[in-house]
Amino acid sequence: MRLSTKAQYAVRAMVSLTLHGGDTPVSMKSLAQWEDISLTYLEQLFVKLRRGQIVRSVRGPGGGYVLARPAGEIRIDQIIDTVEEALSPLSCMDDAGSCQCKTRCITHDIWQGLGEQIRTFLASKTLEDLAREGRKKMCL
Repeated sequence: MRLSTKAQYAVRAMVSLTLHGGDTPVSMKSLAQWEDISLTYLEQLFVKLRRGQIVRSVRGPGGGYVLARPAGEIRIDQIIDTVEEALSPLSCMDDAGSCQCKTRCITHDIWQGLGEQIRTFLASKTLEDLAREGRKKMCL
């Protein structure tokens, strides 16, 4: 399964926000530079993340974005669900893993199981987990 750039960039930007921000707002321009992501694309992702109550915006001089709740309470699957249309291993499956085809293919169960494993894994990781790993790598 291949995640879209939306999911990849959103998770990367959220880890960067966690590492560099804390309670201090981080500008979109800074995030875009640190992660080498188009500012316009990042702004589109953060509109969705704000609507999904993953981040909140701070206006004015020194404004930017901060996490809407502690990093340990934000799961990676929540970030991906906020910016992605669907997270399923096949295009014929909906978000719940149900087949959209008229007849269920013989390999449906294996793909459904894969989707469940991926979702379980992503739900087991928090933004704080990824930031902790990032901090270790930054210290090298």
